[in-house]
Amino acid sequence: MADSRDEPSRQEDLDWLYRRAPGDGAAGAPRAAPATNIANDADIRRRERAFLEQRRRRQAAQQDRRGGPERDLRAGAQPAAPAPRAPGADWAHREPVAPVAPAPGRRRHGPDGRIRRSPVRRTLRAVLVPVLAWLLFTLVTPIHAWSAMTTIGWEPSYAGRVGNQPGTAILLVGSDSRDGLSEEERNELGTGEAEGQRTDSIMLLYTPPSGESVLISIPRDSYVTVPGYGRTKINAAYSYGGAELLTETVEQATGLRIDGFMEVGFAGFADIVDAVGGVDVCLDEPMADEKANIDLPAGCQTLNGSDALGYVRHRYGDAEGDLGRARRQREVIAQIATRLKRPSTVLNPVRWWTVTHALAGAVSRGDGMGVLTMAQMTRGVLSVSGGSGASLQVPLETTNGWSDDGTESVVIWDSERASAMFEDLSRGDTSNIAQYAG
Repeated sequence: MADSRDEPSRQEDLDWLYRRAPGDGAAGAPRAAPATNIANDADIRRRERAFLEQRRRRQAAQQDRRGGPERDLRAGAQPAAPAPRAPGADWAHREPVAPVAPAPGRRRHGPDGRIRRSPVRRTLRAVLVPVLAWLLFTLVTPIHAWSAMTTIGWEPSYAGRVGNQPGTAILLVGSDSRDGLSEEERNELGTGEAEGQRTDSIMLLYTPPSGESVLISIPRDSYVTVPGYGRTKINAAYSYGGAELLTETVEQATGLRIDGFMEVGFAGFADIVDAVGGVDVCLDEPMADEKANIDLPAGCQTLNGSDALGYVRHRYGDAEGDLGRARRQREVIAQIATRLKRPSTVLNPVRWWTVTHALAGAVSRGDGMGVLTMAQMTRGVLSVSGGSGASLQVPLETTNGWSDDGTESVVIWDSERASAMFEDLSRGDTSNIAQYAG
């Protein structure tokens, strides 16, 4: 539809829209392109709306001054054409519209129309995404390995079982079973041909709600009461009734309720050591033991899996006998934990996956043990290996005792000190644990 306004009025509107002074340029002459500071399409649309609103108001005011055309229309009169105005009549009353600044945080468009993203945001995204992915992988990997472990029945169900104490107590057992080993593996590991299954090592890992954790060796020749079999060596409990009877025996002897059970065999132990890259030992004198298949020179050296197995099994020719072997077992466990938490292991996704799943394949866990128990056990082992926990053996009266019938050489606990130590643990208190060492 044609514009009904006169040419001067229309020209005035165009002058106002493009910020030209009234009368600039001759009528009909080409005008220079207006200089504007319009930033984007949204700003142009806002200016157009402001212009149209201003024009509507001006027309309404003109109609009111001419006697109200709306009333005339209601009376049947024809609307009057707008009276011509001199250019610039109301120019001074118009206020320029300020450009709209982009809203904070909104994306801006570059000259090519593409969205420009903040360099800081791009940097944060480039850093945070890989870090979060690595953290997720690091947490999920041991959980997956834990779920893939072989499980064994271990929890006893005897009447009057010991009640729960604060914290978590895990029974760690090294089995001397040769089952599943080939002839070549038996020769390599020097396990011999003994039949049956006994516990070559027994350790109790206690992690309190707060305070230092403690790893306690229980000598395998400890003379205790095995339920249903009378007083005998504690390692016989496993051969008599497996993990369940061993757990019941330890609970009766210590007064602590066992919350979890972990078992590793000869081959599994060697695999774990190889998976973490070996363990470092320093010997004051050569170590030779044909029964443990070990022949090591004096000095500091890194042991592979088979040599490390002989190192923790050695007792013949050791002045400390079984106590020296228990001490070396705790030493190697601490070293394995230390190597597991090295940045070179944790930060390398391939190595982290390989090591954790090698551990899972070498160790059996008690049936029903959950991820929370795993977390408590891990905290305890890392505490001991890092030096903030304690490592000791059950207080002993003698290592040269004899069984009641005088046929077996056994280890006798110091009943008074051992009872006091386990009583402290039953209350969740490890603050005085150092007094029971040695």
